[in-house]
Parts: sequence; structure tokens; C-alpha cells
Amino acid sequence: MGLTKTEIYTDRQNEIASFAKVIAHPARVAILQYLLKHEQCICGTLVEEIGLAQATISQHLKELKSVNLIKGNIEGTSVCYCINLNVYKKIQKLFNELLGRDIKLNNNC
Repeated sequence: MGLTKTEIYTDRQNEIASFAKVIAHPARVAILQYLLKHEQCICGTLVEEIGLAQATISQHLKELKSVNLIKGNIEGTSVCYCINLNVYKKIQKLFNELLGRDIKLNNNC
């Protein structure tokens, strides 16, 4: 297996790639959409809403937490999850910088 040579890319490029890798699974997208839709901490309803096993949901939550995109708070015997607004805004800005410009392509390409 070859090296990724991340050192040849800018910090910004590596950061965008790291976030993209974490959200590049449809279950994680579904989890994010659910959390964003409810705009509050969610306790225990993700399994029913997403339709995956608890262990699978936990693994996806772990990946989202690895980049601090979500945070979990312990409430009694449950862990409640919500969007980490600061990191969300940072990711939003990074992707807007990458994809937020209008372009005109030459159709001869």
C-alpha cells in the first residue's frame, strides 16, 4: 500500500479531505441530517430513525466525533448527541471556499 503523501498538500487541502472522508458514508450523512433537522441534542432515537444496529450507529458516531463534528453529552444512562456548531461552521466555510463559486465551462472540454 502506497503512502498518501499528505505533506505535499496544503493544510487546507488536507483538512477538507479529512472532513470529506468522514462524511463520505450515507449513514453518516443521514445522522448529520437528522441532528441538523432537530437542532437539539438527540438521545437514543438514532437507531430507530436511521434503521441500523446500535453497534453500527455507534461506529458512525465515533467517526463523526473523530473530527469533532458532533459532540456527546452524558445524561443519566444515555449519551445525547448534537452538532458541534463551531466545527460545523468551519466545515461549511471550507466547502463553500471549494465549491461555492460559479464557473463557466468551455463545452469543448
